[in-house]
Amino acid sequence: MTQPTDILRERRYDGTNEYLRTALGLAASGIPILPLRAGKVPFGNCRRCRDNACGGRPNMKSLGPCACPGPCHAWAAATTDPDVISSGPWRRAWLRASAVAYHPGGAGLTVVDLDNADAIAWARENLPATQIVPTSRGEHWLYLGAMQSANAVRPGVDIKSTMAYARWLGFGTGTMAYLPDAVRALAVSKPAPVGPALPVGTAPAPAGSGQCRHRTPAFLERGIAMAEQRITGASEAVHTTVYRTFLAVLSTHGRCGCLTDAHVARLFTAAQAKGETARHCTDAWTNARTRLGL
Repeated sequence: MTQPTDILRERRYDGTNEYLRTALGLAASGIPILPLRAGKVPFGNCRRCRDNACGGRPNMKSLGPCACPGPCHAWAAATTDPDVISSGPWRRAWLRASAVAYHPGGAGLTVVDLDNADAIAWARENLPATQIVPTSRGEHWLYLGAMQSANAVRPGVDIKSTMAYARWLGFGTGTMAYLPDAVRALAVSKPAPVGPALPVGTAPAPAGSGQCRHRTPAFLERGIAMAEQRITGASEAVHTTVYRTFLAVLSTHGRCGCLTDAHVARLFTAAQAKGETARHCTDAWTNARTRLGL
């Protein structure tokens, strides 16, 4: 088996020694890492997974059948295993790497990516001080705690946590604060990473009311929580479980207008955590609505 020190001794390329050393150090600290190629993007799917033949699932038994050994699934390929990081496929990836990335959610972190001066000014006025890492265009604000990722929650502001990757740019300065509700609220108001918001707004509510008239808010909350648990607990037939769960939720609350984007985001997030893609979630939701005539 190739040892990390063997790779570190190689001098056939410039910069990769430092990338690999950084990757192994982060992995030893419990931070899942992955290499980025030119353009600071993840490596493309390997031959086995080309054209999404594996369904785009991560290299994790609990989330799908793909057993690809290479770093070809973006954030889902991130690992803390030094043997994997220094294995043959990954070793070849380091030869072409241009940067190191990490999976913030896998490390229990959330990155608020501020892309310009206006976004930084907004963060200073509205978010608690935390650890700050300078970027080429702005700043990364790091918080302790994971949440759903979301892009463009505000002009120049992205959230990178679960099912996302961020470029490793060092430790920055300041003391890391716990993830505030103000950041979580941004993703709730714009659940971009879990699919389009169209499934909610297209179901007409009964005249004269935007609330469920036959169920209490507590009943709805219990129903959504049970739906999340049903999806999370699926050990097989995940596609079918997701569809039937969506169907059950919509059959109860799809016509009364009480479902919100936040409820849909929770269901989509649970499904994606089991390996479903955003497209699969959207298709399942649309098919359930069509069957119910919504």
